[in-house]
Amino acid sequence: MTEVFVALGANLAQPQAQILRAIAALQSIPATELLACSPLYSSSPMGPQDQPDYINAVARLQTSLAPHALLDELQRIELEQGRERKDERWGPRTLDLDILLYGQNIIDDERLTIPHYGMKQRAFVLVPLFDLAPQLTLPDGSQLAELTAAIDRTALFRLPE
Repeated sequence: MTEVFVALGANLAQPQAQILRAIAALQSIPATELLACSPLYSSSPMGPQDQPDYINAVARLQTSLAPHALLDELQRIELEQGRERKDERWGPRTLDLDILLYGQNIIDDERLTIPHYGMKQRAFVLVPLFDLAPQLTLPDGSQLAELTAAIDRTALFRLPE
């Protein structure tokens, strides 16, 4: 089994409910166990600002699925929750599930980049990831605690539980 961290984000169609449904759906992925989920956070959109704020979280999983098979399962969940794949980058969406880390593996192909390419610059990823694994070392040797301490959190708000 490999430890995996998955980012969850949504800003359409009742985003908090979308995230909670997605967390429940993660438990249905074959050969995969949901270990924990971070608290929910609200963040300003990265892309066009004429869209609602996002609700974000990070889930910690264990899986025996290969990385691309896990990606297929995550994309299935996105589609089941109404995700429409468009060419628009950073646009609004009902659900976005991204594999942040798959063990200490590094993958860079046409379908999948692990570690997730922008995770080190995004408070809405680093902070909930830190909630789950404060001692984590990334595949490049970066310490999550150091990255999280240095990140600007002004546009990130933890939601009440």
